[in-house]
Amino acid sequence: MAEDRARGRRRRGRRTVTGPDSGPDPDRPPDRVAFTVEQARRIQREYGTWAPLYDWFARATASVGGVRAACVEALDLDPGDTVLDFGCGPGVNLPALREAVGPAGRVVGVDITGPMLARARRRVRRRGWENVDLLRADATDPPIEGVDAALSTFVTSLFSDPYAVVSRWCEIADRVVVTNFAPRGSAPANAALRAFARLNARLFDVDGEGVLRQLDERTAASRRALDDGMDAVASETYVFGTIELNAGRRSA
Repeated sequence: MAEDRARGRRRRGRRTVTGPDSGPDPDRPPDRVAFTVEQARRIQREYGTWAPLYDWFARATASVGGVRAACVEALDLDPGDTVLDFGCGPGVNLPALREAVGPAGRVVGVDITGPMLARARRRVRRRGWENVDLLRADATDPPIEGVDAALSTFVTSLFSDPYAVVSRWCEIADRVVVTNFAPRGSAPANAALRAFARLNARLFDVDGEGVLRQLDERTAASRRALDDGMDAVASETYVFGTIELNAGRRSA
């Protein structure tokens, strides 16, 4: 729970989905920030196909560059906090987040792709985590409001309008940490990032020729949203400049 200091009371998360497998609503009002049905289906199809390989790859590289550990540290979580993990995938971030909030806290993983969540659910069941919830929902229209913190690792690069999405996250959380691809490093690192992005061009919905420019623009838009929605923002780069971490927080 996050403290609403202006009112001197505690804010409680409010669920707005009907169940763990709620999907995108095709009748969603047009003024809401959300995936279109076509965009949602594209991500579900492309991301879901890669679920087994991505699960292995994400776990194998979880500690590379210290990015994921830095994300959790930047969230500055306290025991008892509630944290959202947008685009949680197979649940790679869940162990560190759960450790940070302790048994009295809550971790809520949100993902739009069924095969990814299935793997995350198996992980949660195997480990007996009773304070972890997994929701199939659209991260652009958060299913819970009034939380302490929100995390997104390598997700906003998928959005055509990341500024609007991250701005929405800033409305519901006191701290927001966003990690994105950022082609601002060495030429070899950028070449590797270009190859990866072009291989997944349908997932990212990017132009094969201008892929680095488009990824860079989306990363910059995410940062602007934090600048406009939070009181302070800190940034770090990792893995030869190809990954940028932006952490925004609201002042006490």
